[in-house]
Amino acid sequence: MPISIQITRGLLTPEGEQVIFSRVARALLNAHGLQDNPFMKQNVIGHLVVTEEALSFAGGQAGSLAVIEVKVPSVTFRDRKTQEEFVAAVTDIVDELKAGAHPRSRTFVNVVYAVDGPWGIGGRAYTNEDLGAAIAASASR
Repeated sequence: MPISIQITRGLLTPEGEQVIFSRVARALLNAHGLQDNPFMKQNVIGHLVVTEEALSFAGGQAGSLAVIEVKVPSVTFRDRKTQEEFVAAVTDIVDELKAGAHPRSRTFVNVVYAVDGPWGIGGRAYTNEDLGAAIAASASR
């Protein structure tokens, strides 16, 4: 499940830049009780993009910015409690790793749902049902 983390240069400590992805990935897996599932662990992927503060905008003003976007199958984040807890957890991660002043109001977390059927991993197109079966099979090993 791809995670895209976009931050402005200097928002996080150097160590923070090294660990933010793994912490957000763990939050995603934990939100769904899949932290120990081998299939899911290997398929939570992504990247960190660092941009200049002068090129990052909120409300039309340049400044520090953190945008965390997670792409997932449409069967995830179905209940409100899971949504709220995940957004709060990721925002807390940014707060814990920041290098200086960065307001929570400039941290944005969103989830994008993939269309059922073309979720591609290693050349195979998975449906939501296929993903569920792969996750279950991996858990039983």
